[in-house]
Amino acid sequence: EVQLVESGGGLAQPGGSLRLSCTASGFTFGSYAMSWVRQAPGKGLEWVATIVDDGRRTGYPDFNGERVAYISRDNTKNTLYLQMNSLRPEDTATYFCVKTTHGGLGYPMDYWGQGTQVTVSS
Repeated sequence: EVQLVESGGGLAQPGGSLRLSCTASGFTFGSYAMSWVRQAPGKGLEWVATIVDDGRRTGYPDFNGERVAYISRDNTKNTLYLQMNSLRPEDTATYFCVKTTHGGLGYPMDYWGQGTQVTVSS
């Protein structure tokens, strides 16, 4: 059974940082690309980042400005990470860890974690 368990969310102040983690089990973690997707209150799902199976390539949405979220993975620990810096209230959302169907970029997502809540507020 595929399981994705996120952790690391919580309350952060504007300008602060958080690192989210996702521990995976039930599949060969190092064979699949993994993603982070978020959902802000009252809004739809928003793709945040994807990392390929071996961690050598990443994908992010097109964005004008300084990137403040970085995806990484440790295949020896079956763990996915999202480092978020310079947090803003607009980053308040539930963050989901998502498995994709292939090792590369651009493939469908098939399994989701339960999500971890991030709230950015002073």
